[in-house]
Amino acid sequence: MNPFTRRSFLSRSSFGLGAMALGSIMNGVAGEVDGARGLHHAPKAKRVILLFQSGGPSQMDLWDYKPELEDRRGEVLPDRIRQGQRITTMTQRQGRLQVAPTIFRFAQHGQSGRWASELLPHTSKVVDDLCVIRSVATNAINHDPGMSFFQTGSELPGRPSIGAWVHYGLGSTNENLPGYVTLISNGAYDETQPIASKLWGSGFLPASHQGVQFRSGADPVLYLQDPAFKDAARKRGMLDTLESLNQERFAQTGDTAIETRIKQYEMAYRMQMSVPELADLSKEPKSTFDLYGEDARKPGTYAANCVLARRLAERDVRFVQLFHTGWDHHNHVPRDLPPLCRETDRASAALIQDLKRRDLLKDTLVVWGGEFGRTIYSQGDLHRKKYGRDHHPRCSTIWMAGGGVKPGIVHGQTDDYCYNVAEDEVKVHDLQATILHLLGINHERLVYKFQGRRFRLTDVHGHVVKPIIA
Repeated sequence: MNPFTRRSFLSRSSFGLGAMALGSIMNGVAGEVDGARGLHHAPKAKRVILLFQSGGPSQMDLWDYKPELEDRRGEVLPDRIRQGQRITTMTQRQGRLQVAPTIFRFAQHGQSGRWASELLPHTSKVVDDLCVIRSVATNAINHDPGMSFFQTGSELPGRPSIGAWVHYGLGSTNENLPGYVTLISNGAYDETQPIASKLWGSGFLPASHQGVQFRSGADPVLYLQDPAFKDAARKRGMLDTLESLNQERFAQTGDTAIETRIKQYEMAYRMQMSVPELADLSKEPKSTFDLYGEDARKPGTYAANCVLARRLAERDVRFVQLFHTGWDHHNHVPRDLPPLCRETDRASAALIQDLKRRDLLKDTLVVWGGEFGRTIYSQGDLHRKKYGRDHHPRCSTIWMAGGGVKPGIVHGQTDDYCYNVAEDEVKVHDLQATILHLLGINHERLVYKFQGRRFRLTDVHGHVVKPIIA
């Protein structure tokens, strides 16, 4: 006999009547699908490699050539140019905002005749493959909200990153590797701006869509290796038992976190074979290191991570994100910018060449850029061989290559002082909408309902930048 007591009734009802009432109250709190996933139109790109230069590269020292400013060196930035727009607290109380033209030489390169700085001798050789956008504008004026805005479409942390949205919308094409991978390079300035996992998080999307960080060295993914006493049969048996228990619990509760956990266990099992092989560059031919440079032999360098990004692209990983810090040059651009370019220039160009020779560039979209640009005026005292630059949100330069963008073009122009966008402004949400479009996703249709509201990467903004699409 099994008496049906009041206590057992209430206990069992927690998954019955109570669950129905709770589901009604909490509708949308845990999140639910409310948009069209999958391809919305024919894609031009299958995957993305985002080379994120954290700190804000100086556009007028690298890509946006303004030779006429040499005659205005030391002059105060005119009010008609500044137009009362806000500046950071670091230069807000500065008596004079003195114009600081670049001291670096520029030259035209390629059949397209693109202007590029002497600091980019290798990238200059591939300008005919690049679409250079000189008119990117952001809402943020400081690093943390700026990086969050670029990666998630919101200055406030907690929203899903662009890679998570892509993985949510399109899924993965490699069962043995994550569909979204993050790499952080170890440069000379790796402590300048912290890189936090929120930048590749899944936010309110299921956790299975978040990025997986691959570290340098012998253990690329933490906790992936088995304890020494485990054998293959026992491990498989443990995972099968664990899956059975998780499936039983999922059937009772409907908790999507449990379903995510099941998938993560299985992915980790497969990654134990695939990740060590992926991260081992010892079998790369000498020609790889001749192209990327000897730094590519050192785990964790920008060059080594660019090689890893190419290897991930070969394995059809959907979204690869490479972070390189150190571009925040407030005090001494002439001293600090050249070594940073030496760390990154050759490998960035090599990645384009490598993808191209493997016939991967045509369907791999490569994006290079940071969270914002720098000011034309000097932060602090101006000397010819010593000047700094503050954060500037209104006209940074990024470049894109492959994946359906027009090669060898420049889109957008800044004014004579490289302070305001003069034509064809590209807002960050426009850039995000364009990346999704090239992948075959309509940014307005990739939606997720959370806490009663329908969210998307571009929020209520964003327009596809059609002139740059081939």
